Amino acid sequence: MSSRVIQIDTRTPAGQDSALEIFQRSKLREEAMSRLLVFYILAGLAFMLLPGTFLSVWNLIHISNRHAADSISAPWIQAHGHAQFFGWIGTFILGIGFHSIPSVRSKFALNSGWLCGVLWVTGVALRWTTNVYLWQWRAMLPLSAAMELAAFLIFFRAVSQHDAGSDSQDRKKKLDSWVWVVVVGTLGFLATLLMNLGASVYLALRGSDPAFPSAFNQRFLVMCGWGFLVPFVWGFASKWLPTFLGLRALNARLLWTAVAINTTGVIAAQFGMFRVATVVLLIGAVFACAALRIFEPAQQAAKTKGVHGSFPYFVRSAFGWLVVAAALGIWAARAHDAAGIWGASRHALTVGFIAIMVFNIGQRVLPAFSGMKLLFSPRIMFACVSLLSIGCALRVSSEILSYQEISQFAWKVLPVSAVLELTGVTLFAVNLVITFMQRPAHLQKASTTWPTAELAYKEKQRGV
Repeated sequence: MSSRVIQIDTRTPAGQDSALEIFQRSKLREEAMSRLLVFYILAGLAFMLLPGTFLSVWNLIHISNRHAADSISAPWIQAHGHAQFFGWIGTFILGIGFHSIPSVRSKFALNSGWLCGVLWVTGVALRWTTNVYLWQWRAMLPLSAAMELAAFLIFFRAVSQHDAGSDSQDRKKKLDSWVWVVVVGTLGFLATLLMNLGASVYLALRGSDPAFPSAFNQRFLVMCGWGFLVPFVWGFASKWLPTFLGLRALNARLLWTAVAINTTGVIAAQFGMFRVATVVLLIGAVFACAALRIFEPAQQAAKTKGVHGSFPYFVRSAFGWLVVAAALGIWAARAHDAAGIWGASRHALTVGFIAIMVFNIGQRVLPAFSGMKLLFSPRIMFACVSLLSIGCALRVSSEILSYQEISQFAWKVLPVSAVLELTGVTLFAVNLVITFMQRPAHLQKASTTWPTAELAYKEKQRGV
């Protein structure tokens, strides 16, 4: 009898070891998901720098020298846009999506994440190469679109397995204010990829080059910007900004109204009703700002630890650019020969709103997501966001003045704006890459306060 008691007592440490093993496995999964996220972010940065921004600078230099907006071929212009929409922002969204949903952190989800990433990056790179070099484009164009759609479907299958039933009721209520907005953005993402595939197949059969026709491309860009990216940003903004900026509680009902209005505007644009669509999109943007209380006085101090203190001001400026983009769209829809105004509206949306939000929120959350690290340099963060903001302001104004033949001097400003933006995105990439190369924050702190702490921890793990 006593021997049995002794045997039972000796199993207690074994139970503790089992708990430690569970912790270690969980830690390894977290590290694996962090490596997956870093892959997506680095791939997105590569698209942002090379085929995205660098190609834009090259294009603007040629356009400025010739004083003609149509001096660059449409396939080149669309290659740049695809690299920005899908190669940069799309890759970031997929990576953050895999990382953010707790219940997808299984081995299946991890494998799906890598498969999705390889398919996505290959598809986007193939699309850019096809548009620029025109090599076998009738086969490569639909193939790239099919690869992008397949990658998205893998992503959608993985994240749709999220089981909210394990969350508490209060948790689900909080999630409802942003998750379903992201779902709307996900549906817009799917619609964009289906449009892309359909148009690619059509061009492969009947087109003369891989460029989307102008009328279709106008609808496609509205779907990309307002139907896909804008709801995603609104969703994640409603999750993070009340805490980061110390804002009053989100008005969820008003946000849903904004999403519904925005969706109506996107649908109207797909039927060519741009005069109606642009007005509706502006109303939706104003409602979204009101729902997020973005321009109301903060209720608490903003959480700027680890980032630059200008963080709240730049985030608010991004929503100002959102309203400017929608207002310029109204002007463009009513103006004659409004190529410059349309371009300025799209740039205000993609760079002024989307990119500035990514630069601020990305440098706020990605270091922690990549293994509990600290941003390398808040000063570099300030520099890159400042350069991007100045470049965007110059680009939006000079594009209107030059393309609409209002000012000849504005042609000289266009390449300056592009160089400023290129410098900004380069600094953004450098800051994140160095951040990813650093050790986690707790190890940095331990090595500072007690140089032998890490060595002692490793010796303890080896049983020394």
